[in-house]
Amino acid sequence: MKLNDVIQKLDLKIITQTNFADREVAGCYIGDLLSWVMSKAQKDNIWITVQTNINIVAVAALTEVSCIIIPEEIIVDEATIKKANMQDIVILGSSKISFELAIAINELV
Repeated sequence: MKLNDVIQKLDLKIITQTNFADREVAGCYIGDLLSWVMSKAQKDNIWITVQTNINIVAVAALTEVSCIIIPEEIIVDEATIKKANMQDIVILGSSKISFELAIAINELV
């Protein structure tokens, strides 16, 4: 499934200004401990995390996730957004909790 379809179906807020139209989605991973995410998240996963610091951009680039979703309307730092835009990392937001997002993503892909 394409990331653009997931964004529309889950009514996700686009936080970064990066190209995401052709990105594929292959499942999701929920995790907040960055070193753990680096060893467990898979390429093209949607990564759901409550972390918003600049280090999430590096982890997303390393793991080649499709995007990062920040749940519960958590605000993302401007420095993180700026770095994500430079690195072409998609960050999205949602009012849903991580569990709800994971269920919805699982039903889509």
